[in-house]
Amino acid sequence: MTYIETNIPGVYVIEPQVFGDARGYFMETYRKSDFDRFIGHTVNFVQDNESSSSYGVLRGLHYQRGKWSQAKLVRVLMGRVLDVAVDIRKSSPAFGKHVMVELSDENKRQLFIPRGFAHGFLVLSDKAVFTYKVDNQYMPSAEASIRFDDPEIGIEWPISPGEMLLSEKDKRAVNLKDAVLFD
Repeated sequence: MTYIETNIPGVYVIEPQVFGDARGYFMETYRKSDFDRFIGHTVNFVQDNESSSSYGVLRGLHYQRGKWSQAKLVRVLMGRVLDVAVDIRKSSPAFGKHVMVELSDENKRQLFIPRGFAHGFLVLSDKAVFTYKVDNQYMPSAEASIRFDDPEIGIEWPISPGEMLLSEKDKRAVNLKDAVLFD
């Protein structure tokens, strides 16, 4: 696998080596020893999640507060998404900046998002199956959301908000300036 650090230190695009032939393909998606070496510290994933969504679904920008914060390793099993990670660590030189990466079943890329980031994705294909590993369990009382269209963050989504399908929770999300942030 190739680990490519993005413009925000600690956020990595991971490209697997894919071995294909007439039968299909094989690839390794995770090896703890290599992962920890490239990331620079140990990450102990404790939960795997999966979602299925249709075109225009925008999930995010989500995070968990405090001791329930989560690092994530995300990828797409089917379809195409635009994946976004926003640095919400007040002490970070990259505070408020974001990384945007297309993940798909064709490019087989993954994105590693450390703790201290809000995360979301927009489905660009008819359907997408999205999966991710997290290093902390989900705690409903610690969940939080930042608006996908917060002008301070300035994410340029490729479809209009009128075409997006949002949950009620995401419609009620707050702007970055009103969010509970990380130090």
